[in-house]
Amino acid sequence: MSLKIRLARAGAKKRPYYRIVVADSKCPRDGRYIEKIGTYDPLLPKDAERVKLVEDRVKHWLGVGAQPTDRVLRFLDAAGMRKRAARSNPNKGQPGKKRIEREEAKAAAAAEKAKAAAEAAAAPPPAPEPEPEQPAAE
Repeated sequence: MSLKIRLARAGAKKRPYYRIVVADSKCPRDGRYIEKIGTYDPLLPKDAERVKLVEDRVKHWLGVGAQPTDRVLRFLDAAGMRKRAARSNPNKGQPGKKRIEREEAKAAAAAEKAKAAAEAAAAPPPAPEPEPEQPAAE
């Protein structure tokens, strides 16, 4: 039986509250678990105590071989119980193909508009046409 330390959702609709539990990896997320070893309340402000862990039980289950999920591993790293290796995904922050194409088209249109404005400014102003003389009314 492979064990996972993971989050099990509780709380009402749009009011999440999570239990940090040790469960069999084959059990459903909110289903049967072996032991509750902490809680996580994401609605609390970041400077408040959002994560509460029973440290001796966490150490016990890690010693037995339970594998934490990525989110729980972040909590354990913040608590100083287990080290989480930093991940690097340099392509995540880059825009997609369509956005790049749109930005290039927008830049080209802006450059063409600026070029047309520069040509219009450089060209001499047209000479005013003389107005035709109107016969004086008698």
